Amino acid sequence: MSTADAPSGKPRETDDVPVPATLRKSLKNRHIQLIALGGAIGTGLFYGSSESIALAGPSILLAYLIGGLAIFMIVRALSEMSVEDPKAGAFSYYATRYWSKRAGFISGWNYWFNYILVSMVELAVVGSFVNYWFPAIPTWVSAAVFLVLITAANLLGVSKFGEFEFWFAIIKIVAVIAMIIGGLAVIVFALPTASGIKASFANWFTVGGGFFPHGLMGQAKDGSWTGLLMALVVVMFSFGGTELIGITAGETEDPRTTIPRATNDIIWRILVFYIGALGVIMAVVPWNTIGGDDTPSPFVQIFDSVGIHAAAGILNFVCLTAVMSVYNSGLYANSRMLYSLAKQGNAPAYLGRLNAHGVPVAGVLTSAVITAIAVVVVFVWPEFAFNYLMSIATIAGIINWTMIMFTEMKFRKVVAAGNAPEDSALAGLSGQKALDAIHFKLPFARVTPWVVLAFLALVVVLMCFSASYRVAVIAGVIWLAILFVAYQLTQARK
Repeated sequence: MSTADAPSGKPRETDDVPVPATLRKSLKNRHIQLIALGGAIGTGLFYGSSESIALAGPSILLAYLIGGLAIFMIVRALSEMSVEDPKAGAFSYYATRYWSKRAGFISGWNYWFNYILVSMVELAVVGSFVNYWFPAIPTWVSAAVFLVLITAANLLGVSKFGEFEFWFAIIKIVAVIAMIIGGLAVIVFALPTASGIKASFANWFTVGGGFFPHGLMGQAKDGSWTGLLMALVVVMFSFGGTELIGITAGETEDPRTTIPRATNDIIWRILVFYIGALGVIMAVVPWNTIGGDDTPSPFVQIFDSVGIHAAAGILNFVCLTAVMSVYNSGLYANSRMLYSLAKQGNAPAYLGRLNAHGVPVAGVLTSAVITAIAVVVVFVWPEFAFNYLMSIATIAGIINWTMIMFTEMKFRKVVAAGNAPEDSALAGLSGQKALDAIHFKLPFARVTPWVVLAFLALVVVLMCFSASYRVAVIAGVIWLAILFVAYQLTQARK
């Protein structure tokens, strides 16, 4: 039954999307806060920020502010639904209940496959971090060991997952804060720097062409496109993972209090850990000298400026924990997504089974096995894997965010029609009264989704100007077609 068969604003029969309350609500407030915080800090910040700075110079701060505002609204839209209807596999469940079963199928499998590919790359590079200290250990051994360890941790229960993520996040946060404090010390006390240029925030406007060295958008001598707009493409993908807050709602002790707090904190996290950190870095290290083969990370360069020459080793440890965190989160999210898909009838029923700890063990093991196979592909055909498979993962993030915004609009129509979840405070209400009773509203809900969708469309258009990202756009169209065909085939078989 599609939405075309159902009255406007009315969801399918509840039996169509049964999600029994059998998962353990064991994630505490401190777990959610640190999961949300750690989700915004990864290797993309520690190493990928060099690429974004090269594209836009100091104006990259504006790119992170604009992109951060967009991702904040996306998570706010997801959290609006998560607070009223906290369920495992948030995106897929909401898309199924409030939009259509086809939308739930596409949303769920898209997100699952996205994290499989992300996990694949993270595990594939974990060996390089281990080899920094132990060069004799084969990279595949490191990948296998971490895959087994993280998989075992996920089978112990959601509280153990939360505890792992808590400490992973603490390590990343301490590293970024230490960098900011060290950089500010260099500026305040006018300490000498390796470049010979006095550390100052004025360097944003006086070094290498000023704040907008490449303008909004321009073409370099090699034909590549640079500028503030092109940097938005890189920036948006560094925010991937922030939507994990919605996935945790089904296993949170008090989602009505915890989810809003964690979501609202996204803004200051972006201000401090992206804009604050990169702003300090570019005040100490001239932006046009950041990066390079010898010091690929701006974090290493600023630690060197403070006089801590063991910076590379410190950052290597931080990045190792960041990689473990990404795989830990990915395996958690994927197992819950498969559980939700199974309960919707969009995945094999065995994936909906739970172990004694309330963990969808079949989903954990299935995701781990598929990831292991994907890692083998990386080691055997690295160029194919990174150039093509990761292109799909890149565009899959935008597909996911787009579906969240459309689903939020469908959710509001269902609520206004008087068909809110039975266990929600909105039950029994309809019309504007029901919309006003939503506990954690998306700001300016009538226009915000359309503004965000227009922004995401702009990012896709900008991707077409980059040779590497152009592949992602083409792959995204093919990937969506595959999901549509897969859904039709599963329905025909039924």
